[in-house]
Amino acid sequence: MDDKKYWVGFNLIKGIGAVRMQGLVAYFGDLESAWNADPAELAQAGLGAKLVEKVVGARKQVDLEQVWAKIEAQGIQILTWSDESYPARLREIDQPPPVLYVRGEYLPDDVFAVAIVGTRKVTPYGRQVAEEVASFLAANGITIISGLARGVDSIAHQTALKAGGRTIAVLGRGVDKIYPPEHRALAEQMMTRGALVSDYAVGTPPDASNFPPRNRIISGLSLAVVVIEAAETSGALITAEFAAEQGREVFAVPGSILAPQSRGTNKLIQNGALPLLSPSDLMQALDLTRVGEKKTARKILPSDETEARLLSVLGGEPVHVDEIRNLANLPIEKVSATLALMELKGMVRQVGGMNYVAVREDQTQYKVRE
Repeated sequence: MDDKKYWVGFNLIKGIGAVRMQGLVAYFGDLESAWNADPAELAQAGLGAKLVEKVVGARKQVDLEQVWAKIEAQGIQILTWSDESYPARLREIDQPPPVLYVRGEYLPDDVFAVAIVGTRKVTPYGRQVAEEVASFLAANGITIISGLARGVDSIAHQTALKAGGRTIAVLGRGVDKIYPPEHRALAEQMMTRGALVSDYAVGTPPDASNFPPRNRIISGLSLAVVVIEAAETSGALITAEFAAEQGREVFAVPGSILAPQSRGTNKLIQNGALPLLSPSDLMQALDLTRVGEKKTARKILPSDETEARLLSVLGGEPVHVDEIRNLANLPIEKVSATLALMELKGMVRQVGGMNYVAVREDQTQYKVRE
C-alpha cells in the first residue's frame, strides 16, 4: 500500500477540498506526514481551528487500513493528482478533485469524450435524439459521459453500450452506491466497457447537494457537453454552466417553445450555445472526424518523460539496452520495463540481443504529450 490511503483519509474529512489538500502537500511534502502531524503543525499549514479538530477526530475514528481493505475488496481504483493515469482533461479545470474513485477502467483514449445530459422526464422526441446522438458518437470512437440518472443519462449510457462504445458515469455518491437501484445491471455493464467515477468517498449515500459539484467533473472530463432536453431549473443547465466556465463547447438540442423540457435548451441557444441539428455537426465542430487516426497517433507519442528520454537516444541503428541505460542515465529496471511497454505500443522494436531501434526515424522530434 502506498500513500494513497492518506489521500483517502483526508478525502473523508468534510471541508478538506482541492485548495486545502494542495496546501497540505505543499507544506508537509506528502499527505502521510500531514495525517500524522500534531495540531500545531496543521494550524501552521493553514488549517483553521475547526478543521484541525476535524482532522484530529478523524484520525481517532477512522481506521485507514480497514478503509483501504474495503476499497481493494471492491476492486476500486484510486487516482490522485500524482498519478499519470489521472484524467488529463480533468487536470485542466480549476481545482480538479484531488481523489477519484474508479470502478471499471478509465483509459487514455477516453480523452475523446462528449457528455450527454438532460432531463429525467424525457419525451419521445428527447429519447430519439439521445439515442441517435449517443449511437453516432459511440460508433465513431467517442466515449459517452453522463450521470447514470433516469431519463437522458441512462439512455445515453445504454445506447453507447449497444453501439459497442465506451461510456463513463460520474456519480454524486460513492461508486459502491448504485442509484437509482434499477440501474444496477446497467452499471455492471458499464464497468466492463467504461467506468463509474466519483470524488465522493466509498459509502457516501446519494444526496441532492452532491449533484451540482459532480456536474463539474462530467464537463471537466469532456470535450463538449450536449444538453438534449432540460427544464428551466434542470441540473443539466448547471453542467452546461460549468462547461462554459471550463472552456468546453456547449451544444443544445432545440425543441418546441411549448414544451417544458425544451425551455432550458432553447434558452441555452438564446444565450450562445451551439444548436445541435445533427450528430455530424458535433463531430465537425470538435474536429472529431478523424478520431481513429488521432488515437493511433497518441499511442506512438511518449506519455511521460521516461519514454521521451529513451526515444531521444534511439534511432534507426540498433542500440543495446546497457548503452540505452547509460545514454538516458536511468536505472536499468526502469529502462527495461519502459522499453517493454513501448514495444507493445509500437514505438520501438527489439532486433535481437537486447538491441532496440525506434520505429520512426524522426524520433528527435518527439515531445512528451501534454
